[in-house]
Amino acid sequence: MPQPYHTSTLQNVARGVLGTFMVFAGTGHLTFARRDFQAQVPDFVPGDKDTTVLASGVVEIGLGLALLLLKGKNRRRMGIGLAAFYAAVFPGNVHQYTERISAFGLDTDAKRLARLFFQPVLMGAALYSTGALNSRPPRKAAAHRAMPRTGTAS
Repeated sequence: MPQPYHTSTLQNVARGVLGTFMVFAGTGHLTFARRDFQAQVPDFVPGDKDTTVLASGVVEIGLGLALLLLKGKNRRRMGIGLAAFYAAVFPGNVHQYTERISAFGLDTDAKRLARLFFQPVLMGAALYSTGALNSRPPRKAAAHRAMPRTGTAS
């Protein structure tokens, strides 16, 4: 009988790639790509842009490590959380497109527009790779007491 939270080899590879990508991106927030990420923060986000970038970098590193290390139902929850995170940062991608901000090699409107369509792919990858899209695991059967037999076998 398969384990209720089993994921396939392809899902495991996708999760490894996505987790590694998240740790790399988070590290970029803190170091080599910090200015590019600051340019992506929309003006309506409260607070200092650098603080937002640093905080989101720490969150991305944490999400990436959790994606790589969590098991079972926690892994599935992680996939849902990561998909929600991708949805939450999507306004930054829209901001980059609408304000024509060149960053990360996205120096044309066509490239920036293509990136907008990549965000749902990341969301789907987060859900798929963690098994969050798999059918729900079976419910635990209620413990039934064996009914005592009336009568005896002859």
